[in-house]
Amino acid sequence: MHETQISLDGKDDIKGELLHTIYHNEETLYTVAKIKVIESSLPMEDKETAIVGIMPKLERDITYLFRGNFSDHPRFGRQFKVEQFQKKLPETDQGIILYLSSDRFPGIGRKTAEKIVNTLGKQAISIIIQDRSALDSIQGIKPNKAEEIYQTLLEDQGIEQVLMRLYEFGFGLQLAMKVYQVYKMDALTIMEENPYQMIEDVVGIGFQKADMIGRKLGLTGNHPDRIKAAILFTLTEYSLNEGHVFVINETAVTKSKELLETGGGEIITPLDIADQVIALGEEGKVIIEENRMYLPTLNFAEQGIVTNVTRLLTKGQDLDTFPESEFFKALGKVEETLGISYAPSQQEAISEALKSPVMILTGGPGTGKTTVIKGLIEVFGQLRGISVNPDDYGKKDKFPVLLAAPTGRAAKRMSESTGLPASTIHRLLGLKGTEDNMDEYDSELLEGELIILDEMSMVDTWLANQLFKAIPTNMQVILVGDEDQLPSVGPGQVLADLLASDIVPAVKLTDIYRQSEGSQIIDFSHRIKEGILPDQIDSSSKDLRFFPCLQNDVPEAVRQICQRAMNKGFTAKDIQVLAPMYRGNAGVENLNDVLQKLFNPPSDQRREVPFGNVVFRVGDVVLQLVNNPEENVFNGDRGEIVSIFLEKENTDRELKIVISFDGVEVQYTKPDLSQITHAYCCSIHKSQGSEFPIVIMPVVKGYYRMLRKKLIYTGVTRAKEFLLLCGEWQALDMAVKNDNDLKRNTTLLEKLTVTMEKEYQHEKDGVSQD
Repeated sequence: MHETQISLDGKDDIKGELLHTIYHNEETLYTVAKIKVIESSLPMEDKETAIVGIMPKLERDITYLFRGNFSDHPRFGRQFKVEQFQKKLPETDQGIILYLSSDRFPGIGRKTAEKIVNTLGKQAISIIIQDRSALDSIQGIKPNKAEEIYQTLLEDQGIEQVLMRLYEFGFGLQLAMKVYQVYKMDALTIMEENPYQMIEDVVGIGFQKADMIGRKLGLTGNHPDRIKAAILFTLTEYSLNEGHVFVINETAVTKSKELLETGGGEIITPLDIADQVIALGEEGKVIIEENRMYLPTLNFAEQGIVTNVTRLLTKGQDLDTFPESEFFKALGKVEETLGISYAPSQQEAISEALKSPVMILTGGPGTGKTTVIKGLIEVFGQLRGISVNPDDYGKKDKFPVLLAAPTGRAAKRMSESTGLPASTIHRLLGLKGTEDNMDEYDSELLEGELIILDEMSMVDTWLANQLFKAIPTNMQVILVGDEDQLPSVGPGQVLADLLASDIVPAVKLTDIYRQSEGSQIIDFSHRIKEGILPDQIDSSSKDLRFFPCLQNDVPEAVRQICQRAMNKGFTAKDIQVLAPMYRGNAGVENLNDVLQKLFNPPSDQRREVPFGNVVFRVGDVVLQLVNNPEENVFNGDRGEIVSIFLEKENTDRELKIVISFDGVEVQYTKPDLSQITHAYCCSIHKSQGSEFPIVIMPVVKGYYRMLRKKLIYTGVTRAKEFLLLCGEWQALDMAVKNDNDLKRNTTLLEKLTVTMEKEYQHEKDGVSQD
């Protein structure tokens, strides 16, 4: 076999032809194939090899040049991981004739193909692509057929031109294919006219990557496209990474200037940036209000919340009022039915909810929020004279009470605690798009008389806008949440702003009711909320323990704690390890690796599939990372891999992974595994809305960036039966005393206050005129 020289960049080259495709996913372009090796830059005994990578479906009778490296897969053996590829055009007269007379070009026979080669020579294909009129000189080819040949060549060879150009700009194969999938044949035109457009359109391309291309194209210094891209990138980073709805103008200009001047040596003046802010405003890509700069989607969403909350508070139908005697009579019946006695504060919460078009119910763990919700629903039914028993309604009947929460786990908890159907907010609204284009989606109005929304602290500005927009004016609304938990992952702090407004009626439950004898978890969580830790945890506590250890010892400490729990009959499904950071030896990624080895080690009895740096195995506990409404699975849902198998489909064998989410089985292909991660350990943010029998939470000084009271409080309140802490007590004490959570920039409170004042003044003026 002929061997070329080894490349200087550490990559190997293989020239080969397709033997057969083992696997190809049309959506993600992940490909596994067997090729016949024609040439190689390294010694090879075999004339065949497996290749893997992101590629369009390979074709037979075509020569390809693949660049990458060999690796040894523990299960599938030696394979060549492709990082770049190129379709090689036929180089002989005979090869070009065979290519042009193939099935790719219907109506072109061998004689016509020979005419093309005889007239244009060995460069025929390149000549035609560069000059469509080259075919006009060939006898026997009509104009419409010439156009077909040209378009087919352009489509067949176009992707090669796009990829090769992107390779020149430093793109890897995976990112280059993402660009091609978004833009197709327009990729080069868009990239070369305004490479910064890719920041908005292609996932994985940030300012630095686009700017690298821009510099090569001469878009340097204070070029308008470059400055606009920096401004939009800055606003997006502030909203997605720090949760801000707006950025102060001065901050946006300063941060954009820093971004533009990084590494290039250019000096960009604030005036340069201000000019482009004005231009972006005229284009509708930025909204300026006073000294604040917004992305339009967030500005519209925040204003939408104000408009619809105002509508619900002031323009709803007059609520049916009931004499106090009827309320207590109905409450008494409910207490008898449920076998409980409501405390005065809980009675107040139920009463306030029944007479308010919108009300907020808040309180920490153990304060009886669930008990109040159950009583509220029953009393609501009694006073309205309607059934709140789902069994009394047929499939086509609309149940009058809607229950929803941001995550699947939270919705399931809600359903279990009330005995009523509950869903995720996304499913309730029929949302399928991404968060930042929700303003383009119009939810249909919901049907019912009462809606109760749990875990409202998790609801961001985009989702809240769609939610309130879909609630009809005559529906009563109860918002439930714990104001001391972490705010939403997405922009805004909707629950906190509504509470701070004093416009939406709110009842805060403070008395602790749910606390079994000898339990310390709830008391401990309230101590954290108050910012005061005890000197130590009572070693006699049945459900709360602290195991001291240094950061380097955390993985082994967590492993031992889990081993003891396993010895007592608990499984991986019962135990949730929580960590605030992903990297480091005490981070989520490493702890997942340690715990997979403990809970689900490799075995000949369990199939597994590698994906990136991890291996997914039958029996693994996993976490869903994105919403998948079609399959009724949502971000934050916890499941178990129940089977991995090869399914024959057409002529290809396709790998399938089946994951059970509380009985809902969902099939994944291998590329779909980007939607999940191991869940033995997860971030505290990802645990919101869930409860677990056992929570194990390391807290060490190495987490210093994340050591804040709300984060620790949120993690601690996930524990239902046992809370086992490990690490450094001083780090825990630091976190509990650190109440300096990053203040988010929002104008919801301000806008709601101004709007409601105008509404009240309007009503007052109307009364005066009457």
